[in-house]
Amino acid sequence: MRCRAAVIMCLVCLSGAFAFGALNVNSPQIGYLYPAGGQKGTVVRIVAGGQFFRGANKVHITGDGVSAEVVEYFRQIGNLNKERRVLLDARLKEVMDKRISELPSNIRAKVKASLYPKRKQGVKKPVRKKGKAGKKAAAGKKAATAKKTTPAKKKAAAAETKKKQQLKGFRYQMPKHPLLDDLDNKSIRQLEHIRKMLYMPRNKLQPNRQLAEMVSIEVTIDADAKPGNRELRIQTPTGLSDPIVFQVGSFPEKYEVEPNNRKAFDPIPKMLDLPRPKAIKLPAVLNGQIRPGDVDRFRFRAEKGQKLVIEAHARSLIPYLADAVPGWFQATIALYRASGSEVAFADDYEFNPDPVMFYEIAMTGEYEIEIRDSIYRGREDFVYRIVVGAQPFITEMFPLGGKAGSRTIADVDGWNITKKKLKLDTAGAGNAIRHAAMEEKGCVSNSMAYAVGQFSECVESDSNDNISQAQQISLPMVINGRIETPGDADVFSFSGRQGDEIVAEVYARRLNSPLDSLVRLIDSRGVAVKFNDDYVVKESHLHKDMTGLVTHHADSYLVAKLPTDGTYYVQLTDSQRHGGKSYGYRLRVCKRVGDFALRVTPSSVSMPGGGTMPLRVHVLRADGFDGRIELGLKDAPAGFQIAGGTVPAGSDMVDITLTAPFKPAQSTFALTFEGSAEVGGQMVTRPAIPADDLMQAFLYRHLVPSQQFLVAIRKKGGRFPVVKIVGGDTVHLPAGGSAEVVLRTIGKKAWMPKDVKLALHQAPEGISVSNVKTQGREMSFVLKAEKDAFAKKGFQGNLILEALREYTPKGKNGKPLKTKRKYTIGAIPAIPIVVKAP
Repeated sequence: MRCRAAVIMCLVCLSGAFAFGALNVNSPQIGYLYPAGGQKGTVVRIVAGGQFFRGANKVHITGDGVSAEVVEYFRQIGNLNKERRVLLDARLKEVMDKRISELPSNIRAKVKASLYPKRKQGVKKPVRKKGKAGKKAAAGKKAATAKKTTPAKKKAAAAETKKKQQLKGFRYQMPKHPLLDDLDNKSIRQLEHIRKMLYMPRNKLQPNRQLAEMVSIEVTIDADAKPGNRELRIQTPTGLSDPIVFQVGSFPEKYEVEPNNRKAFDPIPKMLDLPRPKAIKLPAVLNGQIRPGDVDRFRFRAEKGQKLVIEAHARSLIPYLADAVPGWFQATIALYRASGSEVAFADDYEFNPDPVMFYEIAMTGEYEIEIRDSIYRGREDFVYRIVVGAQPFITEMFPLGGKAGSRTIADVDGWNITKKKLKLDTAGAGNAIRHAAMEEKGCVSNSMAYAVGQFSECVESDSNDNISQAQQISLPMVINGRIETPGDADVFSFSGRQGDEIVAEVYARRLNSPLDSLVRLIDSRGVAVKFNDDYVVKESHLHKDMTGLVTHHADSYLVAKLPTDGTYYVQLTDSQRHGGKSYGYRLRVCKRVGDFALRVTPSSVSMPGGGTMPLRVHVLRADGFDGRIELGLKDAPAGFQIAGGTVPAGSDMVDITLTAPFKPAQSTFALTFEGSAEVGGQMVTRPAIPADDLMQAFLYRHLVPSQQFLVAIRKKGGRFPVVKIVGGDTVHLPAGGSAEVVLRTIGKKAWMPKDVKLALHQAPEGISVSNVKTQGREMSFVLKAEKDAFAKKGFQGNLILEALREYTPKGKNGKPLKTKRKYTIGAIPAIPIVVKAP
């Protein structure tokens, strides 16, 4: 179990950022939030579970109208020992007796007897007492030991005694846990919930270290705060956490109280003849956590004719789990009448793992909604939110986007939708996926994805099912269409010349359309020149797509060189022969020009003033573009600089460094990165979207976009002086050879630190560093490239080096240990390097 826990913790650390060595050691990592949202106009107390939270002092939330602060840090509670159980039992009994005394007099005795059943008294064993001879022998042994004790042994013994006293004091302390907050005001059901969660035998397991620590957070949500997803980060003295979703809602929030499964639903009132709790009034948001084998139920009252939308949020809160298959909490929901009969079930929505249920109430009465994991897994981070009510929900939208700068009005339909038009924001540059929602009677609908492009657009005609009825288009063109019936096909024709490279790309699944496209390029004879079903872009196990959330890459993409002049046809169908009004698409047909998108990871960094932090920039190249890209900061605060900001031609990734000002004006900054390149004879600038490199199911990785790139400036931490390369900006290194690199500090009072060792991070295999020397304001070292490693292909990019110092720690006895340890004094700004193949 210990090995498994260590592996899981390692996987979670890797999934967070694939960070750079000691520079991010002990940075806080959030595993979950519970509850993962709150109603606007309220103050809500939430708990963040994760690791490395000690010293948490700040909470950052994106967007306006929401603020948060740390209330308390909770260390790992572990399995309660006897002493702490006795304290907790006494405290719970004290509050329980108070609640019982508040009950009607005719049921107090029965309730007390049910909660505290009499136990059989066991026979106490006699305590053996030592005689005079035993005491005399013990005293003699103690005196003999004292004669042999040296001063060093006395000091060590005193330290050990102090440690035992501290441990003993901890053993006799009341345990701290978020469930025990405001204990005096808990109800009988809540007190039983606490007992179940802290005492149940199934909780006596090897703890998940990545979820063991907790921080209590108070979140204040303004009444005019915009509903939707925000991102929450926790800051500690050692760093800034990864972002996690926090939802702002419009409906009252309700929270589960265990036990609330099918067999034990409301067991305490039935068992104790207590009044049954009232059914939940709709609309409401239901919050809970699924534990191993857990099934949760909530009871609510609904009126005949209500068109209920029951929308579960689980994977949308935590998109990927590194140590679970399929890589997220796969929720299922079911609706039951009060009689116990099931009336509806959902385990997904289209291709989205989060289920959505639509149900029109046939008769007035009480109903129960049930949620569980599809294969009965569970853990603290299996968090859910279920929105239940007659809120608007868009099931179809057309078109799925528009041209940049054009006025675009989409037709929408769905449940509880009275407005049939939705305006799409197309301002700014194209080639982006955006989101829009509709507001109905103070309620906000689900968010709909749409694309903004740069080419002319048209709408497909009704009768273009075959080549003879093909809709004629001129290139470049984006066609907005739908596969409206099962087996439907849409065909478009254009004139092409020999040698033209034609691109046909479908945007559907990336825009939440259920269409699983299949696209064919057909010549005038009816022969397929090329076809494509699913197009996947990945490097090893790293999937590189626009959203970072699609795991079934169902959109088609093809590039083909036309063999002759003539008329060509693009045919689009659903590969599974499905169809419907929600099966919308955007088909881009044009000559191959090229484009790119950028992702910068991680989305959260922490560094001291004047410090340097490595970042990784991923390039999503499109239509064969392989040119060089120059990276930079847009409207950056004074003092921030990046080094190594050139993505070499043909490269899909580059490591850069970000350096903070020595005396920043504030403690946190939101930065914007961008990249520029020449595409088709014109300079094109694209934003570098902040993202996090997350792991799915032990293996796969995804670049999940974030709302903001946040930098936290901490007071302590190693910083390496700002330097420049002596003799040029780039190091040229022949394969099989070596080169000496000399760095010189910038600034009159900047001196090189002494006794420094260098470590390479994420460097190409075959490059090594040695012979590190420092003198005055200069540092020199030797880089070596192995010939075999670069025999076929050279390398062009950046090297990231971390400066380290060694020290010898002391043991418990005060003597130095044999093993030396290292600590970081900061990263060196990125060094451009070119390795030439032989």
